[in-house]
Amino acid sequence: MMFRKTLLVGSSVFTLWGGIALAADAPVSKPQKGLPAKKQIVAVSASSASQPLSSQAVSELITVSAARTPTRTDDIGTALTIITEEQMLTQQRRTLPDILARQPGLNVVRSGGFGATTAIFMRGNNANEVKVRLDGMDVNDGSSASGMFDAGQFVTDGLGRIEILRGPQSGLYGADAMAGVIDMTTAQGQGRFKPFVRIEGGSYGTFNQVIGARGSKGRFHYNVELSHYRMEGFHSIPRYIERYYGATQEQRHKGNRNDNRSANIRLGYDVTRNFDLGLTARLIQSNYHTYSLYDLQSEAYGGGNVREQNNMNQAVVRGTAHLVSFNGFFDQVIGLGYMTNRNRWNETGLYATGPDYYRSSRLKIDWHGTFDFRKYGTLLIGAEHFHDTFDSSHTAASAYDTGYHTQASMDTTAGYGQYQGNWNHILYGAANIRYDSNSRYGNYVTWRVAPSIHIPHTGTIIKASAGSGFHGPTLYQLFSNQVGSSYSQTGNSNLRAERLIGYDAGVEQKLLGDKLHFGATWYDNRVKNLIQSTENVQMVGGYPYYQYSYGNVARARMYGVEAFLDWQALKTLDFNLNYTWTHARDLSSNLPLQRRPQHKFNFNTTWTPIQDLTFSGNILYVSGWRDLPVIGTSYCSTCGKGHGYFTVDIAANYKINRYVSIFARADNLLNRQYEEPIGYLQPGRGGYGGVTLSY
Repeated sequence: MMFRKTLLVGSSVFTLWGGIALAADAPVSKPQKGLPAKKQIVAVSASSASQPLSSQAVSELITVSAARTPTRTDDIGTALTIITEEQMLTQQRRTLPDILARQPGLNVVRSGGFGATTAIFMRGNNANEVKVRLDGMDVNDGSSASGMFDAGQFVTDGLGRIEILRGPQSGLYGADAMAGVIDMTTAQGQGRFKPFVRIEGGSYGTFNQVIGARGSKGRFHYNVELSHYRMEGFHSIPRYIERYYGATQEQRHKGNRNDNRSANIRLGYDVTRNFDLGLTARLIQSNYHTYSLYDLQSEAYGGGNVREQNNMNQAVVRGTAHLVSFNGFFDQVIGLGYMTNRNRWNETGLYATGPDYYRSSRLKIDWHGTFDFRKYGTLLIGAEHFHDTFDSSHTAASAYDTGYHTQASMDTTAGYGQYQGNWNHILYGAANIRYDSNSRYGNYVTWRVAPSIHIPHTGTIIKASAGSGFHGPTLYQLFSNQVGSSYSQTGNSNLRAERLIGYDAGVEQKLLGDKLHFGATWYDNRVKNLIQSTENVQMVGGYPYYQYSYGNVARARMYGVEAFLDWQALKTLDFNLNYTWTHARDLSSNLPLQRRPQHKFNFNTTWTPIQDLTFSGNILYVSGWRDLPVIGTSYCSTCGKGHGYFTVDIAANYKINRYVSIFARADNLLNRQYEEPIGYLQPGRGGYGGVTLSY
């Protein structure tokens, strides 16, 4: 039923705009003004990965997200990372958490294997303070209590590009962008009809299939990919927890199972040379069965045969119309998007409390236009309107469980502007300001400036940025109403948005004809009005009654360093490494923030010894962190100490001929047993391989 509604919405968008092409805010397939022909990037994504992306190509990539208009990465002060489709395919990173875990400034926390709830922390900020977008549509999950984007079921098939903007971005992107933005774009089809099939199998019952086709015919271009991923038998409970609860042999062999089906579509039609239409859609349906440490704990206390099951359905659809007028002087995009989440959680066992339903929807209409004043810079203006709904219900399971049903909605209207220019090709920069008006939690003004200084004839670039950000309370935090026999969880309609002021400054250097590129950035973020859970205990009939709600009760400071080095040692050999140092503390309690490792190091190399054969190797190190303990009598959020870890991954791709390619990879080659978060093992050594048939 949900997909029928989604298809109906998609058909309406298609009819409204007529066809489609651009799902991103700005077209990356058009030449960029002001760049020499040899440096213009006319197609960021590729259909296959036979050669590694060179360091020189990385330095010349164009960012579309940092200024919402195509801009050379060197010409803006924003700290950013661009991941291409070619890199994802070469490294064989099939899921979004796997590729993001390797990037500077990010810490990815996943409660188990593929499919488990996954949080993305950026620069020490909370996961719900990172805005995630897909083809111009905001996809943070409004059905969850925190409103964060859960990357657990998101696969990388069909993605052509991921841009990671670090630092407050609310001046352009509004609420939830106070830590940064992860902006994903679906690959655009080009050229002849190119169908393919990929089959992959391996450890933990992995059996994945992907089928798709992309290309163009006249003015019409398309990219359609359908995928099915299966994982079965992964056991996520550490041995020491099993010993603590006296696990039986049967309990020690209970595993998680995930079944994921996704459809990824991008269609486009160039009506004229200056006018094109676009439509994108991503549909995800998953069934995730899990046996966690809390299920083991419940069984140890006589809870019977406990299992959890989460069924998730998500659809993201967006249509756009893009028009260039007056010989390129005015470039504008209008978009209409719709997103819906439908989640059902259920638990078996003597103390089962389900099913629970979490539903949300988001309707967005947006427009922005860019005036190109040539040597005098560009002026961007835009407006957006969101309508968000939330519906959560719980079925009463016993006389002591009354159940609940909460419905709420809110509207946000925003306008923004930005000027971008340069002085003598030495000083580049962008400055923006935005006004957001929300029907539930008020009005907010945010801003950002991002200068970049090129020191002539040295290859040295000095970058800096400063800005403000905010994260609004979710509909759950505002209006939740769960009342039980011994506790209640109620919202706080007086919550204010969290606020942030952030700064960063860094230097980048290019040497050896741009084959060697390195740099470092210092950042400092200060947050106030942090929304946290509050607790009040009253005695009722001689028994404690726990009352939970939310309040703006905390302040925090996060600062640190991000450094990188990219070196194209040979035409066939690349080295890339990055390091992140993070210090994050709650200023109200003077305690470290939960799940923020202080050190993170990632090293990746890509080697093509002969044509059509590519090797990729990766080493990831993450230091220890503070977390919630899962056994014992201490229950504060940072009383537990997570142990640091490092993993080694290798991958190989070989193209036998134009029709057949084979691939293989080994993840966690040294079989390191590690948890992140505490209590949830991550997969040990795993081997995978398969074949791709293409035409």
